[in-house]
Amino acid sequence: MTLLADLDARLNALHQHTAETPLFNPVFQLSLELSRQIESGELPLSAVANLVAELECDGLLARAERLERLVAPLDPEANLTSLVADNADSFEAFAARWRNPLLHVVFTAHPTFLLTRRQAQAVAAAATQGTIEAGTACIAPHERDPITLDSEHADAMAAIARGQAARDLMVRALYAEARKRWPDRWRELAPLPLRFASWVGYDMDGRTDISWVTSLSYRLGEKAERLRSYAAALAAAAPDQAGTLRAAADYAALQAERLEATDPADPAALSITANALAADHPFKLISLTPVIAALEVLATAADDATAETLLTALAAMRADGLGMGWIHFRVNASQLQNAIRRRIDPDGKLDLASQAALVRMRELLAEVRPLRANMAALAIESSTAVRQFLAMVQILEHVDADAPIRMLVAECEQPTTMLAALYFAKLFGIEHKVDVSPLFETESALEHGGRFLDALLAEEAYRDYARQRGRVAIQTGFSDAGRFVGQIPAALAIERLQGRLAEAMAANGLGDVSALVFNTHGEGMGRGAHPSSFADRTEWPLSPWARRRFVRAGIRLEPEVSFQGGDGYLFFGTPELALATLTRFAEVRPAEADTDAPTDPFYRRTDLSLDFYRAIRRFQAAQLASRTYPRAVTAFGLGMLNDTGSRKSRRQSDLAADREMSLRQIRAIPHNAVLQQLGYPVNVIGGFGTAAEGNYEALAELLSTSARGQQLVRLVRASNALASIKTVAAFGELFNSAYWASRPYRGGEAGIADACLALAEHLTTDDRTGVFRRMASRLRVDALKLHRLLDLVPDAAPLEGREHTRRLLGIMQALRLALFQHMFLRAVSVPAFSRANDIAREDVLEMVFTLRIDEALAQLRRAFPVSLPRLDDFSVTAPSDYPDEAAVGYQAIHHDSIEPIAEAQALALRIATAVANLFGAHG
Repeated sequence: MTLLADLDARLNALHQHTAETPLFNPVFQLSLELSRQIESGELPLSAVANLVAELECDGLLARAERLERLVAPLDPEANLTSLVADNADSFEAFAARWRNPLLHVVFTAHPTFLLTRRQAQAVAAAATQGTIEAGTACIAPHERDPITLDSEHADAMAAIARGQAARDLMVRALYAEARKRWPDRWRELAPLPLRFASWVGYDMDGRTDISWVTSLSYRLGEKAERLRSYAAALAAAAPDQAGTLRAAADYAALQAERLEATDPADPAALSITANALAADHPFKLISLTPVIAALEVLATAADDATAETLLTALAAMRADGLGMGWIHFRVNASQLQNAIRRRIDPDGKLDLASQAALVRMRELLAEVRPLRANMAALAIESSTAVRQFLAMVQILEHVDADAPIRMLVAECEQPTTMLAALYFAKLFGIEHKVDVSPLFETESALEHGGRFLDALLAEEAYRDYARQRGRVAIQTGFSDAGRFVGQIPAALAIERLQGRLAEAMAANGLGDVSALVFNTHGEGMGRGAHPSSFADRTEWPLSPWARRRFVRAGIRLEPEVSFQGGDGYLFFGTPELALATLTRFAEVRPAEADTDAPTDPFYRRTDLSLDFYRAIRRFQAAQLASRTYPRAVTAFGLGMLNDTGSRKSRRQSDLAADREMSLRQIRAIPHNAVLQQLGYPVNVIGGFGTAAEGNYEALAELLSTSARGQQLVRLVRASNALASIKTVAAFGELFNSAYWASRPYRGGEAGIADACLALAEHLTTDDRTGVFRRMASRLRVDALKLHRLLDLVPDAAPLEGREHTRRLLGIMQALRLALFQHMFLRAVSVPAFSRANDIAREDVLEMVFTLRIDEALAQLRRAFPVSLPRLDDFSVTAPSDYPDEAAVGYQAIHHDSIEPIAEAQALALRIATAVANLFGAHG
């Protein structure tokens, strides 16, 4: 048997002891046994590394299997056949079905680049080929890539390019089907099945490293890339137009290079760049309208094969314009409020949430007159929000005059903020091309979002703007919402908000414009991605109930979804995956709904479902309000997580602040990722059992007979299958002074007795053991109630391999706990050193306990250097016997403590990746 098989069998045997004593913890016991082997030398870190590699492979295999399961089948021919299996009985019906996008797909740069590029390529290839084994999925090295904004942007563009190629195949298949069924009319078809968009390089919310130069350079580069792909597609069918597009691509690339090399703080250099960008030039193409008109003429007279090529390129041009897709800028509401205050309230005396501010905003909108703005105005603007609008002006005037631009406003809870965004769009004359969209994500925004929409849509200026644009756009977020109210209450609250939007649009005479609903969810269960099927994934953020509200009101729905960071891009990792993913969306048709479907009992029996929702929300709120949950989640800081993005995961703070870190100091993705690493996704499971207390039978019947209820149960069961309260409790035992004092008591580990004693003394006043025990107790009570409820709900699709996966997770957690113990023991074995920069040995120990390992190692290497000046570095003629061997070098400390800590942490981070892969995503 291999070591992994031995550990699997041992963990299974240890689990049997829980029948003898319910307090027995098999995960921590296995970690102790592994720790003893590590400290004795029986299991050196080199052998641990081999075991970690095997566990890594198991995680990658699980990831590939999940990907294949969600999007299967992957055979292109099967997917294209499914796509055209349309029962439309007339050409008009067929054309109408494909005239408008069934979905907008947005690629974001959320920090979920869990896999390295080569790992992602291997997983995607294995899932595509259907040969998911170690020889296909586990062939990439584990060393992590540096993640930069440039690398994120390049990955996003590569994913979009594969999506565009897949859409071209879909469009060709639609033309082929139309030609077969309506040979005299097929060229009239103008399909636009999907649109793509990105905010990578345009999202300023919470970032200071993205300048307007970055955004404008990216936009020019994207233009060049897209024009080259158009030219390649038309090289044979329309060589003259292809040549024009190639020349325009080269010109756009030149402008991008020039802008990227320009220092915006140098007026002379910026003036040259700005004048070059604004100058007329034969290859300065800012609209595809003349190109499209010429291609339409060619397509009319061409043979069928050539016409199909031309029409496919035309469909792509209508969808993407002069870029890889539409773009989304994003700012925070506070940035907009700061910008408008200079105009509406220069003295700072007006409450922007007041009725007086709203009246003043109406006056400003009525009085506004467009102002011209050039790149110099952009360069000197100090307001982040206004800079965004000025950057849009440059893009619309000099890059792409056709494609609209989204302005997403985070934490937008006041109609005044939206009207402020509309004011700036009007001030710079771009309101006809900018879709301003509020983001509903915080607890307050979800609670008051309905009233916000009623108030906003009641504003005449906004209604006129919506009619001009042809849509009302909103964005809903599942990450922060899931963090602060729980994923299930968040999804249900967002669903109600979407219904309120349909009501508000109908009530305010906006039934003739479309509703663009952008649901930004990630790939993790805690961030809005339902794991059971692609249908569940699509319906979870935009349910059939919500869709019916729009359809019954006669409002065209424009659904929009996000594929976030590396985890999201994986669905577009190969051409086959991209086509399969888009085909699954086409099968679900998320913009449509069956208006004749009977009412789901979940919405009819609100006496049960509403109370159920409120009870889960109360449970989640109670966790956040307690000291226990935040302290447990932040006990290790973010030290269990790999860097998975270019955006910082937390705000800067000092050492003292870290000891009482607030959940608001870390972002939603790392918060959810920490829950995965601790072994229990509280924000998914928590409260589901408690909410059923006293009403188990009635709720079980409701959940069993409701499609939405069954969806909730599938999510909870999938999450619960990976959850382990014993693991949560095991983490707390690391800080148990009694454990460290007792461990060498019988003399079996004399070599670490002093280190154990030092740990025991240091941890006598530490609160973390008690915190984890209290949290585990609360979760256990809730879990018992959950099991009682789930026992009454039939499981139509039991999860395959559930127990094997749970044991794998147990082994990963036990091994990581053993590595943590190794780091703790090595850290307390380091000799005392003098305080420097206000950092003492006790501070370094706390850094290790909170897994701020890089900082701890930096302090230890400063205190115990191994690279020092040597006598032979000097040309001094006088002899010297000092320093002797006893006076120089700290090689022993490095060998015995510093290097093992670094090696153990590197292995622990590799285990973190494996754990996340078993959960299906980072966060």
